[in-house]
Amino acid sequence: MRRKSHEVRIGKLYIGGNHPVAVQSMTTCSTMDTQGCIDQCMRIIDAGADLVRLTTQGTREAENLRNIKEGLSQRGYGDIPLCADVHFNPAVADVAATIVEKVRINPGNYVDPARQFKHLEYTDEEYAHELKRLDERFCHLMGICRRHGTAIRIGVNHGSLSDRIMSRYGDTPEGIVESCMEFLRICEREKFPDVVVSIKASNTVVMVQSVRLLCQEMEKEGMDYPLHLGVTEAGEGEDGRLKSAVGIGSLLVDGIGDTIRVSLSEEPECEIPVARAILQAARVQMCKPEFISCPGCGRTLYDLQDTIRRIKAAVGERAKTNPRYNTLKIAIMGCIVNGPGEMADADYGYVGAARGKVSLYRGKACVEKNIPEDEAVERLLLLIDGDGE
Repeated sequence: MRRKSHEVRIGKLYIGGNHPVAVQSMTTCSTMDTQGCIDQCMRIIDAGADLVRLTTQGTREAENLRNIKEGLSQRGYGDIPLCADVHFNPAVADVAATIVEKVRINPGNYVDPARQFKHLEYTDEEYAHELKRLDERFCHLMGICRRHGTAIRIGVNHGSLSDRIMSRYGDTPEGIVESCMEFLRICEREKFPDVVVSIKASNTVVMVQSVRLLCQEMEKEGMDYPLHLGVTEAGEGEDGRLKSAVGIGSLLVDGIGDTIRVSLSEEPECEIPVARAILQAARVQMCKPEFISCPGCGRTLYDLQDTIRRIKAAVGERAKTNPRYNTLKIAIMGCIVNGPGEMADADYGYVGAARGKVSLYRGKACVEKNIPEDEAVERLLLLIDGDGE
């Protein structure tokens, strides 16, 4: 069951509630490079993103978001919301909030100074004074966001906790969560619900533990803010994909998560298909046909690998023109031993029956027996097409 969260409007996009898990990515070029950002945004959106984030280092970059936004609108991409990624300078967030649909701030450096990795000793009175400074500055941003209909992302990074938090809570999931909860309590008091929350770490164990702890703490305090999931600095290639799948997928299968970003050291549009694949593997959203296949063994009665390739290609072609194919789970099994039982979750099955013979299944029921292997793929497609009429 999916974790309960309230919906947050970000332009024309809704995150949380019963809305589909949104997929996002982030540009990598300078935000002063207007055309470069427009081009990257279009590639990201064309790959299937629901939101695009841009780094916003200073007020010049914040102001230039207007030009990027206008350029995207002129090219027919105006419906996809933009998020400004702000660190260290709260005044930049104020400007960006008047231009784009969402602003990300990092609790570790929004009001607290940049980390110097020093242990600081605070009396309770001094600590409360620092929280008051945070409160006043954050309320100013919320006022701007309220007037402009701008959402906020409170994005905690394990690697950028403030010296203040580290000194009192240490480098722990409890400290990571408290860094976030300080801001959320202000949102609750001020009745500002348009907030998405993230806790990220490059360590998948820390990320998963911290997000689960955050969910517990929010529930204790009656909060249901939607969650953004991601493993930050996941890497590139197989490493980045595996770490992201483990961290994001572990939470998705428990019903946790309302939007995701896969952080890869690659072109940003490469992140989107990985995110979609993770959503599908976690059975959160079906966006393409799913294939269940055994590894093969001495009982396999046909060329399993070649058959998988042929079925994938044939089904993929059908899916281009028939959306129903994108909802299907198709099992390809080498023999009857692993057939009906192991493919019980599939909509259709292709199972070796005898040397050169194949049986076809609809769910657990065998509907065609001992078909010649050279006819079986086409017969499978005919079975699927016939059920869809």
